[in-house]
Amino acid sequence: MALIDRQGPRLPRTPVTLELDDIQATVLRYRPEPYYGTHVMLQVADAHAGRELLRRLAPHVNSAADWWRADDTWISVAVSYTGLEALGVPEDSLQSFPEAFRMGMAARAQDLLDEGDNAPENWDEPFGSGQIHIGVSVFSDSADTWRRTTELARRQYQGFQGLTVVLEQDFGAQPGDLNPLGYKDSIGQPAIEGCGVDSLPGQGQPIKAGEFILGYPGENGEPLPMPTPDVLGRNGTFVGLRKYQSRVGTFNRFLRAHSETEEERELLAAKLVGRWRSGAPLTLAPEHDDPELGADPHRNNDFTYANDPRGHCVPLGCHMRRMNPRDTKMAILADVNIHRIIRRSTTYGAPYDPDQASSRDDETPRGLYFIFLSAKAMATLEFLQQEWINNGNFMSLGDERDPNIGLQEDGATFTIPRNPVRRRIHGIETFNVLRGGEYFFLPSLSALRWLTDLA
Repeated sequence: MALIDRQGPRLPRTPVTLELDDIQATVLRYRPEPYYGTHVMLQVADAHAGRELLRRLAPHVNSAADWWRADDTWISVAVSYTGLEALGVPEDSLQSFPEAFRMGMAARAQDLLDEGDNAPENWDEPFGSGQIHIGVSVFSDSADTWRRTTELARRQYQGFQGLTVVLEQDFGAQPGDLNPLGYKDSIGQPAIEGCGVDSLPGQGQPIKAGEFILGYPGENGEPLPMPTPDVLGRNGTFVGLRKYQSRVGTFNRFLRAHSETEEERELLAAKLVGRWRSGAPLTLAPEHDDPELGADPHRNNDFTYANDPRGHCVPLGCHMRRMNPRDTKMAILADVNIHRIIRRSTTYGAPYDPDQASSRDDETPRGLYFIFLSAKAMATLEFLQQEWINNGNFMSLGDERDPNIGLQEDGATFTIPRNPVRRRIHGIETFNVLRGGEYFFLPSLSALRWLTDLA
């Protein structure tokens, strides 16, 4: 999503009340378009080596200062709970982190409804093993800059005894920057109070910064509890990472089984998500795709559901409406603002191919690293998994699940409201299977320096 200064006067400035020069860039910078990058995950066997790595990396970790006009290349560094232990963080500081973070995502599988195909015993190594200690990510808007910046990051950890690369994943560089099922994604990020840039059309009033960044008041007027000492917690946040394998063959077979023409297939695909694959929302383009609308960040999120209370245009159970109900009247009330997340998801592997429809195509390495940031990421993910993704009661849809990332049961359905009779599609399958997950702490730049100085 382009949001930087080249859009000029269309980005009104607002007062900055956040300590942007201490917050990591990835908290506020939108993913570039096009985007290229690499995730590297390391295991720390020697605390001194781990702290030395952070000392070397710290000068290259970009801050969020002037994030709206900065170059579209940055490095971020995050640390898991087992990583904090491996770095030698004092016990009183370790115990100040939330319990769910200390337990780790795999141990919270029951609370996350990660069962069956999504259960930790089916995850790819090394996820859920406790071996992932430090995550380093490079984001860039060009292949050349990505390669140079990734090599710069590698030079900081290569040849170190006591450090092992346990995972390395390149991402991005997909035709049209589409996700593994062929959709433009990463649309509709929340507006954050005090970040220095006014809301884009459709973002609504900015959400209190404390919902996303530790040390600031949240929507209830109070800051969330944060790790101690203050230098460790303030201006940091938590990161949830979930690796999904996309079943492209299953997805394409589903579209063909329930649609007779290509036009009908594309409309069904739009109904599942709430947007056409170009990113154009059904609220603004209900009958035909509008790629120009989908590509315009000043228009593609500028809508409400006020004129579509029953979901005749945008199904109540579609992915987009579940993850951000906006002004939808819900059967089970919830404050939408306290469940919003910052998304930095990345696509990996082979690009989407509409002609692939065999079970073998489900196993082609390709999918999504669903990456989100929140000051209470663990509690937010558990809420989303239990209430909005794998449950339909909040929209009076019974046991229907999110058609995009929900784990579908046998005989699952997806409802498309319409006049005079709704359409219920039976036999919807799981299109994205969970293959790993971790929680990380994304420290401030001050906290990175504090971690390097541990005795």
